[in-house]
Amino acid sequence: MNRLYFLLACLLPGISLSAQSQQLMGFTESSAEQQRQLERAYDDQITPANLDEWMKYMTARPHHVGSPYDKKVVDYMAEKFRSWGYDVDVERFDVLFPTPKVRKLELLGPTTYTAMLEEPPVTGDAATDQTEEALPPYNAFSIDGDVTAELVFVNYGVPADYEELEKRGISVEGKIVIAKYQGSWRGIKPKVAAEKGAIGCILYSDPEDDGYYQGETYPDGAYKNEYGVQRGAVMDLPRAPGDPLTPGYGATADAERLSLDEAEGLTEIPVLPISYHDALPLLRALGGPVAPASWRGALPITYHIGPGPAEVHLQLEFNWEQAPAYDVIATLEGSAYPDEWVIRGNHHDAWVHGANDPISGMVAVMEEARAVAELAKTGWRPKRTIKYAAWGAEEPGLLGSTEWVETHADELVEKAVAYINTDASGRGFLGAGGSHTLEKFFGQIADDVEDPQTGVTVFERRKAAAAVNQGQDLHSFELSALGSGSDYSPFFQHLGIAAFNLGFGGESSGGEYHTMYDSYDHYKRFKDPDFAYGGALAKVAGRITLRLANADVLPFEFTRMARTLQEYGKEVMDLAESTRKETARRNRLIGEGAYELAADPTEPYTAPKEKAEVPYLNFAPLQNALGRISELADTYKPGQASQLPAADRERLNQLFMGLERKLTRPEGLPRRPWFVHHVYAPGFYTGYGVKTLPGVREAIEQRNFTEAQEQIDKLGEVLTAYADQMQQIIGLAATK
Repeated sequence: MNRLYFLLACLLPGISLSAQSQQLMGFTESSAEQQRQLERAYDDQITPANLDEWMKYMTARPHHVGSPYDKKVVDYMAEKFRSWGYDVDVERFDVLFPTPKVRKLELLGPTTYTAMLEEPPVTGDAATDQTEEALPPYNAFSIDGDVTAELVFVNYGVPADYEELEKRGISVEGKIVIAKYQGSWRGIKPKVAAEKGAIGCILYSDPEDDGYYQGETYPDGAYKNEYGVQRGAVMDLPRAPGDPLTPGYGATADAERLSLDEAEGLTEIPVLPISYHDALPLLRALGGPVAPASWRGALPITYHIGPGPAEVHLQLEFNWEQAPAYDVIATLEGSAYPDEWVIRGNHHDAWVHGANDPISGMVAVMEEARAVAELAKTGWRPKRTIKYAAWGAEEPGLLGSTEWVETHADELVEKAVAYINTDASGRGFLGAGGSHTLEKFFGQIADDVEDPQTGVTVFERRKAAAAVNQGQDLHSFELSALGSGSDYSPFFQHLGIAAFNLGFGGESSGGEYHTMYDSYDHYKRFKDPDFAYGGALAKVAGRITLRLANADVLPFEFTRMARTLQEYGKEVMDLAESTRKETARRNRLIGEGAYELAADPTEPYTAPKEKAEVPYLNFAPLQNALGRISELADTYKPGQASQLPAADRERLNQLFMGLERKLTRPEGLPRRPWFVHHVYAPGFYTGYGVKTLPGVREAIEQRNFTEAQEQIDKLGEVLTAYADQMQQIIGLAATK
């Protein structure tokens, strides 16, 4: 027995007693017992075999946006929801969806090679034979281009890598760069390359990160074989997701559309993903300095940076056409508060078959909906309306969910309680991000659901893993901050609706992501063979939905949020101070001629220039607002609030529904007005990765200190408005 399982065995005896003895957040004592009985009946309905059956059908053919099988999947889901008793709408949005017409990559010298740019079938997986129906490997929203130039290896292609190149006197201006996947979201790589003057970008998955270095490759194991290629969109997602031709409003049939020349968010240079089979000849042909140790991968070569002598020709052309994105919306109307909506969603479109991404999450949503419908057949109804959503066109840039949110924005601002998102899921440990006002609420749920492999709760399993692997003692389930990359973003960061994103993972790693090999057979062998964790996901997410739908008082609280905001505030203040000190140190060393000599004295080296000194920023507006939030946080008593008269509880719930929106400003963040949330946003140069207090943090990182002060002042106003809303809630709750 390994240490993790020994620790779990020791934890086992006290688990259920601890979970069941907690006061259920948002419920009176009597309604809490009714809710627990409801959840036990709900759990009894969860049948993992259903997930298996539905995945087999939905992944039988490639079903990318606009494909014939995509519509069949949509009709299949709509019929299921209707058969379970839901009112179902299928909303269509016509979105820009470029598909490849010409893809050519050639090594012209000093040796020659023509990239195959294909993923051949593998033995034993019939789905991989369906190459004629599948989209070939490409990056959606790359521009057309025909370029020839010397090649430069740029590691992961993030800003820090270009600083390393600049120290070595290496420029990518007028060159084609080749970058490894990982390190950041794929769309950042051509974005930064173009800013540095490159004229083309090639992406590949190095086997050290995603291939034979990690384990056996498909079909012998789960990891990416030498021909696997990660497809994916490269639109400038940190500026805004959604249809580039209808920015900020829904891509309905009668919507006014921009011309392609007017559209923002496309790359500035052509970009193409390739396999490590195709990358090897290109990297082998590079000369120039040997790459730093941290840049080297697992291919059987000495990694050089270039530029040249490798010269490559990259030619890309696309069909710039619209395709239908279908959103399936299934509604179960609430009995007491029909105009308060709890929304639960997952996307259904895939780059190819999409067994893991997204169907593993989608079938869990369907099973939740089926189980809830079985409860409704007994005469029970949720107090609030539940909406189950299957989003289309997520993969090209969150198109289906964004267009739906933009179309229904006014109604959502008025009625949405929260949005609960899943995407790909496997087996192992529960991971979740979301609104920190709901962190304690989520922790109760994680302490109520049993892990199917170990028999302890999903929180206790995560706690044990943290103790063994990181030496951490977790006292509570901590939600991560939400960045981007899935369908919560338009709800959370564009409208300020409280949100969750969750799934299981950690014991189902593999290299199938966005490849031809993300098939039903791959999932059954290496991800969640008996769909036990799909069932566990349905139980966790189902509880979130049911408790939010039935709560007497919405289960928000302030102590976790106040603590988290204090941490974020300290981080940006420490960032400003460390930037000031590092700039002063750097300039002093440059003045002394002693700054960071190259590791290899034979390599080219360019001495850095001094940077402008960092001014002292006035953080008082931020500190004052954070101090007030912290002082107020502990004065709210959720148990006291649940005892209020019904009319006061309704008023309290309305205030809670608007709470997250107090963290937004209508003008949004600098240079990206679509993102209005001032606490959480995807980073401008991280893509999916979150930046907290983004206006302030990124201004400091980009050394725009005038803007940093402006953003500190605005953030202080945002947090003051949030504190004012807290004050109203606390005052009302105290009138019992």
